[in-house]
Amino acid sequence: MAKCVKLSTIIQEYNLKTVVAPEGYEDVEITVADVNRPSLQLAGFFEYFDPNRIQLIGKVEYTYLESLSSEARYSSIENLLKEPVPAVVLTRNQEPFPELISCAEKYKVPVFVTESSTSRFISAIILFLNVALAPMVQMHGVLVEVYGEGILLLGESGVGKSEAAMELVKRGHRLVADDAVEIKRVSNKSLVGSAPEIIRHFIELRGIGIVDVKRLFGMGSVKDTENIDLVINLENWQQGKAYDRLGIDNEITDILGIKVPSLTIPIKPGRNLAIIIEVAAMNQRQRKMGYNAAKELNDRLMEQMDI
Repeated sequence: MAKCVKLSTIIQEYNLKTVVAPEGYEDVEITVADVNRPSLQLAGFFEYFDPNRIQLIGKVEYTYLESLSSEARYSSIENLLKEPVPAVVLTRNQEPFPELISCAEKYKVPVFVTESSTSRFISAIILFLNVALAPMVQMHGVLVEVYGEGILLLGESGVGKSEAAMELVKRGHRLVADDAVEIKRVSNKSLVGSAPEIIRHFIELRGIGIVDVKRLFGMGSVKDTENIDLVINLENWQQGKAYDRLGIDNEITDILGIKVPSLTIPIKPGRNLAIIIEVAAMNQRQRKMGYNAAKELNDRLMEQMDI
């Protein structure tokens, strides 16, 4: 089922002033993460026109319509609104033309006015729609922010993900989601994770039960969303299995078509998992800044062998 955003959400988000409000307009569904300035359409060119987009009347479009006679203006607007389009928004608090109101009422198209400039409104609403309509997957895991890096902890149930997250929170880092992580692909390079609303800021610790992290440790211990920069797979230590000890191998985890750097960390008694995750976060941050300790050591070894 295609994702959508109801028009009522956009009205509330951007405080739009309603000019024409046909019956049921608040339930109109927006399914396209883009908007359109209908300059060419008002001039009569409809090739490659997507009627599913919100139509913005900016200063250019408004001035063009203003230059037309009343009859020509009505015809131009009617050709646009009979497609039909989900909504029309006038920017810069521009006064709606009587012809626009008449056509909108005829074709039952909602019309709004915003005080924002056209470019600012376009940037804001496209960003909002990209997040709201982004492809999403829910994964069983824990998402924490450590030194500014979003760390997604994965592993079998009972391996210690929640306990590691709680230790990280006590050390000053922040919890984003426990048990269920909703991950959205907001761009071709970015994944953003959050918790389902019903379990946000809660964490489950076996033997203790449900803990409200925000109330127990304060507002600074939680965060609603975070980019996913590193995936750490936790697994019980398997005797005889060869684990990467240098960090030269570049593991990746594919999430919604985006390749995220990942590590596999074996768990056994005596290992301080919180410190290991902290070091992994700092090392990942260092790699993003262009320094790779494993490569540096390998280069030194190669130079020594060439002597």
